[in-house]
Amino acid sequence: MITFTSTQLDLWVGQWLWPFCRVMALFSVAPLLNHRGIPARIKIGMSLLIAAIVAPTLTAPAVSLSAPEALAVLAQQMLLGLSIGFSMRLVFAAVELAGDLIGLQMGLSFASFIDPHSSSQTPLIGSLLAVMASLLFLSMNGHLMMISALTESFKTFPIGALGGASPMPVDGARLALWTGELFRIGLHLSLPVLVTMLILNLALGVLVRSAPQLNLFAVGFPVTLLTGLLVMLLSLPYLAPFLQKALENATRF
Repeated sequence: MITFTSTQLDLWVGQWLWPFCRVMALFSVAPLLNHRGIPARIKIGMSLLIAAIVAPTLTAPAVSLSAPEALAVLAQQMLLGLSIGFSMRLVFAAVELAGDLIGLQMGLSFASFIDPHSSSQTPLIGSLLAVMASLLFLSMNGHLMMISALTESFKTFPIGALGGASPMPVDGARLALWTGELFRIGLHLSLPVLVTMLILNLALGVLVRSAPQLNLFAVGFPVTLLTGLLVMLLSLPYLAPFLQKALENATRF
């Protein structure tokens, strides 16, 4: 007859529960995985599957649910999963920021629609670039990169290592640097269109000064719109390697 104690049961449950909490925290904020279109049952099922695969490979001793540090371990797993998903989400936020800057310079800042995911008004160009970034993310197996980074995090930050050689990855300086990285990526992505629009506006300004009878609103808006779309079309092939590099930097510990 097989018998086991309550302490052993707590250890067994903890061996599967702590990885599940980290994976579930990632799924709650990671791009694409946190979409409303994905049912909660599928998210929970995928989290259980990944936790079931990862749990037998963990070398750190399991922490019992009744241990004094169990609450701290739970907070650690949640913060780790949220930090990985947040770093990936910043890349997509930078792409949306680039689209907003481009739309502002092209005169499409008024063009927006209701995003069913966020239930808020979203600029058109930013949403277009976000969709393209999502397709590139899937085509370059970004979801697999994200899961790989999650599994590697169990080696870098073992469960229960609340100090010493494996500190918590919550650093104010690193968070500030990643916030600056958001604006850097967004500016680099939108720079071709911004520079082109600046030159075009200077040319239109000179044209209006030389021919005052010219209607700037009748000529300037179609020209800036078509030129901006053309520059976006020409710069799209360079979006994939730039986005891939940004995603690799986001998953690096």
